[in-house]
Amino acid sequence: MQNVLPLIYPETANRFNGVNVNSLCDAEQKSLVHLALEVLELQHQRGKALTSPELMRDYLRLNLGDRKNEVFGAVYLDNKHRIIRNEELFKGSVNSASVYPRVVAQKALEYNSTAILLYHNHPSGDPEPSIADQTITKRLVDSLAMIDVRVLDHLVVGSLGSVSFAERGLI
Repeated sequence: MQNVLPLIYPETANRFNGVNVNSLCDAEQKSLVHLALEVLELQHQRGKALTSPELMRDYLRLNLGDRKNEVFGAVYLDNKHRIIRNEELFKGSVNSASVYPRVVAQKALEYNSTAILLYHNHPSGDPEPSIADQTITKRLVDSLAMIDVRVLDHLVVGSLGSVSFAERGLI
């Protein structure tokens, strides 16, 4: 009987099977992070629908997890929750950023957005939302509702994880 090897199609083969992060040198780890960011950016291009909260969390953790200062941004979406634009709107200090609802609303109108996903990072690494985070989120939800823009979520990202306001019932 002839020995037959299974066919492996390149598009279904996982070349990373068996790769252990601890076996990679620093340069390889940096390259892997860069590659992961490129993959996530392809999945978050203009016109793509946000189909998975996990993809958005991964994207934000990779982009914001190691920032030294707080950054507040928004992903502007159309009525089918397709990405119109992702924009970092405000930059702050190590523990705060001034957020202006007027600017967020102006951008939503400029992009003709009907829905929005808010996000910011905590440079401390702890993603637990503060009272100030909850207060500004409420102000943003109320302000954007007046112009028929729905806030779907506000994600707080840290190197230790992320917290979703929607999952916690805060939106």
